[in-house]
Amino acid sequence: MERTDSQQRALGERVPLEGSRPTSWRPRVPCVVLLIESSRASGRSLLTGIAAYARHHGPWAFYWEPAGLEQARPRLQNLDAQGIILRDIDAVEEVVALGIPAVVIGHSRQEIPGLVNVVTDSAKIGTLAAEHLLDRGFRHFAYCGYTETPWSQKRGEVFSARIAAAGFATHSYVSAEPSAQMSWRQELLSMAEWLQSLPKPLGLMACNDDRGQHAIEACKVAGIRVPDQMAVIGADNDELVCELSDPRLSSVAVNFERAGYESAAWLDQLMHGERQTGGTIGVPATHVVTRQSTDMLAIEDAGVVKALRFIRDHAKEAVQVGNVAEAAGLSRRVLEKRFRNLLHRSVLSEIRRVRTAQICRMLIETNQPVSQIALDLGYAGPEHIARYFQKEVQMTPHSYRRVYGRR
Repeated sequence: MERTDSQQRALGERVPLEGSRPTSWRPRVPCVVLLIESSRASGRSLLTGIAAYARHHGPWAFYWEPAGLEQARPRLQNLDAQGIILRDIDAVEEVVALGIPAVVIGHSRQEIPGLVNVVTDSAKIGTLAAEHLLDRGFRHFAYCGYTETPWSQKRGEVFSARIAAAGFATHSYVSAEPSAQMSWRQELLSMAEWLQSLPKPLGLMACNDDRGQHAIEACKVAGIRVPDQMAVIGADNDELVCELSDPRLSSVAVNFERAGYESAAWLDQLMHGERQTGGTIGVPATHVVTRQSTDMLAIEDAGVVKALRFIRDHAKEAVQVGNVAEAAGLSRRVLEKRFRNLLHRSVLSEIRRVRTAQICRMLIETNQPVSQIALDLGYAGPEHIARYFQKEVQMTPHSYRRVYGRR
């Protein structure tokens, strides 16, 4: 069946200009191969970012194979592809041998020399998770991850280091990824036995949301109440997995969409002749999305708990220390003393910390202009919120959104 001109161009085939000699050709649309799964939110977000770049800087023609290189291998050499973005779980060396400009999404391997590598900011993920649990007053901590997985190891190391800096130890549980060595039932029983042996109340970080959901299921087997006896936080903020968890799983949000956009931008440069010498595209961790699995405070002082809940419930309001003391039913002096003894910070610093976190969430999760965010949070104007935010974060609101926003 004969193809139309537009179909030929989309496939990267030469199409003669109308009214010209057969030796004249229109420029072809670059064919970009995508070997990225769509079964997880991270993969879908990467694809969304790639599509956004192509929409603004293309057009590109895509060959997408969510099943990976195994399914694409028979067609790859015949696609006349100009670029490829793929997960590192596939046979990356085969792609390198083809000489096609490539960007590699990291998962199971270390960074591959000579290629552009997309790497999650595992250090920031571990730090955010640790601080989230420390802020809730926990004194016992645990980490649940995978063996022989670089990003899981890094997240666990940084989490444990941050907990150690606060003066506490971390219990660790690592095993092979599901189906590699033991059945799901065996893994669940093994994890439940480990969780039962740990002191409570316990704050646990899972290396990702899948692992967090596993930990919550293991708690049910062990008879451990979440979050009353154990709080669980995951990473990557896969909303489907987090919502399937019961209770719903808190998670560290990671901006995969931005990484997809930057991957496409880098690939575009390579396809235009820039020499492929390697590089790193960081996937930034932005903030913690709090859900039911960490919605508790592991503090026995009822007055301090009331104060902390009041501060969180009024994060969008310009509350003062006196308002917090009144809500807690304590004098300002007594409340300050208890805050410093239990949380090692002042009431005012907690107000500012929670308030700043609220601004960060609004900058990342909404498209509202800074002037509207300032109005919603009770600031006199954008210059006032900018001054406040820069003092706390050492960045302007516009710079923060540019670095951590969706694109």
